[in-house]
This record gives sequence, C-alpha cells and structure tokens, in this order.
Amino acid sequence: MNKILKKSVSNIDILLFFIIIIIKLKQYSIQIGEGYFLKSSIFPTASSIAIILAIAILLKNKSRVKFLFLMDLIISIAIICDINYFRYFKDLLSIPVIKNGFLLGDVKSSVNSIFKIQDLLYFSDFLVIIPLMKIRKHFNFENISFVKRLAITFSILIIAVSTNSYYFYELSKEQPRLISTMYNKVYIEKKLGLINTHGIDIFNTLKNDASRKMAISKTKEEEIQNYLQANTTESSTALKGVGKGKNLIMIQVEALQNFVINAKVNGEEITPNLNKLASQSKYFDNYYYQVSSGGTSDAEFLSNNSLYPSPSGAAYYMYYDNDYNSIAKVLKTQGYSTNVFHGYKETFWNRNIMYKAEGFDNYYSEKDFNIDETVGLGLSDKSFLNQTVEKLKTMDKPYFSFIITLSSHFPFDDTEHYGDFNTGKYENTLLGNYIKAIHYTDEQLGMFLQKLDDEGISKDSIIVLYGDHNAIPKENEKDLADFMGIQNMNELEWAKLQKVPMMIHFPSNEYAEVNHITSGQIDLYPTLCNILDIQNQDLLGSDLLNTKNSTVVFRNGSFTDGKVFYLSSNSTYYDYSSGEKLNETEDLKAERTARLKELEYSDEILKHNLLKVYDKQNNN
Repeated sequence: MNKILKKSVSNIDILLFFIIIIIKLKQYSIQIGEGYFLKSSIFPTASSIAIILAIAILLKNKSRVKFLFLMDLIISIAIICDINYFRYFKDLLSIPVIKNGFLLGDVKSSVNSIFKIQDLLYFSDFLVIIPLMKIRKHFNFENISFVKRLAITFSILIIAVSTNSYYFYELSKEQPRLISTMYNKVYIEKKLGLINTHGIDIFNTLKNDASRKMAISKTKEEEIQNYLQANTTESSTALKGVGKGKNLIMIQVEALQNFVINAKVNGEEITPNLNKLASQSKYFDNYYYQVSSGGTSDAEFLSNNSLYPSPSGAAYYMYYDNDYNSIAKVLKTQGYSTNVFHGYKETFWNRNIMYKAEGFDNYYSEKDFNIDETVGLGLSDKSFLNQTVEKLKTMDKPYFSFIITLSSHFPFDDTEHYGDFNTGKYENTLLGNYIKAIHYTDEQLGMFLQKLDDEGISKDSIIVLYGDHNAIPKENEKDLADFMGIQNMNELEWAKLQKVPMMIHFPSNEYAEVNHITSGQIDLYPTLCNILDIQNQDLLGSDLLNTKNSTVVFRNGSFTDGKVFYLSSNSTYYDYSSGEKLNETEDLKAERTARLKELEYSDEILKHNLLKVYDKQNNN
C-alpha cells in the first residue's frame, strides 16, 4: 500500500495536468461552441494531451513538473487569446494572425471592449499548483530508469498518435484540403480539439513558408492560368466603357453593414445620405464581404485585386513583395494618377509597403492631414473627408482615388462625438452605439458627396462606395435579431446578414437601379473593368453587369449562389429561402469541390507569385 501511495503521489502532477486541461478545454468549448466537446472532440483532445504527457514522462521528476507547469500556462494563454479573438472575428488565432499583431499596435480600445475579467479564471488552478510545487520539493521521489520511461513514452505515443491519426483521416475524408489549408479553423477545433488545431497551424505555417521557396509544378501553373483565362471570357458587354476616361473615386467605409441602409430607428433614417446615394446608383443589396483574418486590409485586397485573402493572417503582411495586377496598375497604363487616402498611421496593416506593390503613386496618410479633430481611433471622418476634397481639387485628371474612412471603427465607444441620434431601446448597447457611429459617418459622407457635386467633380467621375466587413460581433446577435425582426437567429440567418452595401454611381444619376445579384467584394474589380473599358485579366471575380448567376465564396469554404447556402462551420447545405437543410447531391458536392479549388488557386497564386509569371508570358 505504501508503494502504491508513493507512486500515486509521485505521479500526481501527471494526473492533475490531465484533469485540469480537460476541464479547461471543456469550459472553452462551451464558450465558443455550445458544448460540442464531449460529442466530437474528446478522444482527439485526450490524445493530444497524452502526447504532451508522453514527452513529460521522458523527463526526470523535477524537470517534468516544470515542463507540465509551462504547458499548462501556454495552453491557458492560448485559450484566453482564442476566446477573445473568437468573440469578435468568430475565428481562432493562428501564427500568421499573431504576426499581424505587429501591424496592429494601436487597437487597445477594441481589445479592452472584448476582454472579460472572468477570462482570468483559466489561471485559477495556478493558485493551487504553485504551492503544491513548493511542497513537492520537500519529498524525494525515486526516478524511474530512462529505459522504463522511454518504454512508457513509446507505448503512450503509439496509442495517442494512432487515435489522432484516425480522427485526422476521418476529417480529411469529410472535408478534403481542410487540414492543409485551415480555411475553417473553428471546424477543425470542433473535430480535433484546441491543441491539435494549433499544432496543425504551426506545422502548416512552417510548411507554407517552406513551400514558398519551392517551385510550383508546371502542370499546376498551367491549370491555374487556364482557369483565370476562362474566368475572364465575356459573352455580353452591358454598360461597357460608359465610364471610360472618367475619374474613379472608390470609398471603403469602415464597418458599414447593409442592414442599416433604408432602416429607421424611432422613425428616423440611420443613413439618409447613403439611402439617397443608393437610390441614385446601381445598388447591389446582396453583396457579401469576404474578408479573412486581415479585416479591413482584406477588403482592400479583394476589391483592388480580385483575389481571395490569405486563409490565415493578412495578405498585406504575408505577400507584400508579390506582383499584382491591381486596378491602380492597370489604370496607370491608361494615364491615370493613382492615390490612396486614409487618415491613420501609414504603417498600419503594412499599407505603406503594400500600396506601392499595388501601383499607387501617392499615399496620403495621417502625416499628410491636419489632425484637428479625432473621433474613435484617429482623425475624424468629417475633417478627413473635407481635407480629401481639397486634395482632389488639385489633381490632374483622370485619377483613381481610393478613400478609406475610420470613425465608425469598432468598438464604437466615442459616443460624445457621434451626435445626438436617438437609438431608443438600443441606447447604451453596442448595436445602439454602432448605429450612432454609422449615422455620424453617413452625415460626413453626405457632406463629402455634396462637395463633389459643388466642385463639379461628380460629373466627371464614377463613384464607388462599399462596406469593408461586419460591425456587430456574434455575441451581440440577440440585439441585431431584435432589430431585424428575426425570431430564430440560427447559423444560416446570421450568415445571410453578413452583407455590406455596394453602390456604383454614374454622372447625372444614370443607370440607377437595385441589383439583387448574389455577389461579393471579389467581383468589384471585374465589374469596374467593364465600366472603365480596361484590361480584365487574371481576376477571380465576375463582372456583375454581365453575369446572370454568381456564387459568393467565403474564405472558410462556405458559399452561396442565392439559392443554396453551404456553411462549412457545420458542413451543411441549406435552401436559402426556406432555411431547410438539404442532403448532399453529386451536383452540390461538385460545386463545393469547385469552390474549394478556386480558393486553392488563389492561395497558389499568392504563395508562388504566379501573376509575375503570367505577366511575363503575356508580354512575350
């Protein structure tokens, strides 16, 4: 009995580690996935913990305790970071995203608004563990021989790795390329557990870094090129060249979601100026944002390049040294000057480097504006847009000016500067504060558009305006459901709300209509190619003016054509209108495979800088 007791005490650290990590991961699963843990990921999770324990057993007692303490700390930090990242982005952290953190040095207010003090409970076990570690020092435990420890480690690893391999294989059968691309990290976590997910992320990051240095096969290179060429084939030319030679003013509005357009609170319009612009423009009301981890920068990337963003991290950071066939580059060949306006730090999102790669001549950032009024993160939209008009007045025509607003940035907490718009029962909620913020930005955009009219700029310009990404995190879905009158806010209804408005305004309000085509940010560039009569080459999107049916593909592998909505988060097809779940048919399976292939092609283009290769071939 003494020997059994002694062995139990000597291995208490292993038992405690296993129990504590299981409890933490179960609680974590409740916070991000409604308690899926015991249903789907308990065995791969236990196996991943067992692998850590197998490594620990190789170490001598004192080193083992320190190792397990360190692993507990690392896992606890990962859990807290994932939870907070998930609260806003509905995604999990990855190595590329962490790298992006170096580009996001001044978003403390956003982080503070998401973090909850109870998150620190994940560290509560250390209040017990640290004293136990000190007490344990006073006991002398006999070290098992290295040969025995190696045998135990080997035995555990065989069982744990075999179990993990089985679940990895099952997931790869269910969703091919998911593990290698990690286009849906949340689903991987639900199936394989947090430790495995981050392990895969580390492996894929190292593999992707290595693959960038390896040449792509000639067969794959030609396959992608053929796909791009087929995608640019046009059979009709509606509105082709109607904007040829005119200025292009493209406005990306921070956190502008489509649900506020033509909506009212207490009988007052939230966005009266944008409502007016929509009525005078081609307004695309089924236009989805397609961003990934890069947020605002991904929206810029999609709209200017018609390529998908990186599945993890931001293309602005990972592929800044690539060659691009961007709008700015093509317009420069037509004699346009190309300019970007954004009243924030020039290095934020690596913009000062990326804009050069995309062919912009001038980048007017925070240092080029008089910071005379701040709202939210920086220069107010009012001051920014007023100063931008003055700069536009001095430019040689034709020009392409890309304008990015800032004041309506999450967490919408600068309410004293948003004005006195009454949000009724939503006062002092995040939704209410967002409505105030976007109402403020709408007012400034209204003044800006009026000045463009007054200065005679509008009559010589195509004006494009769209939102970059969502504003309302999923944890605030109840208020949004109430606002929208949605009784059952399920995953499908939430996905259908992830739209941003897109408007294309022509001189004299010509061609104004509402276009209901299912579309996304990747389609903007090809559409502008048609309007401006410029080169449409090596683009993945569709010209929305000459396309009857379009499919929107999201970075996580979901897609919709307006009839069917496939959600990769639960690997389910839905009838778009009725919400009824659909069984997978061969046609649906083929569609899913084709959409994943499209994402893969975009990734290969970025990883191997294929546009540079194709450009050389086209010029020879």
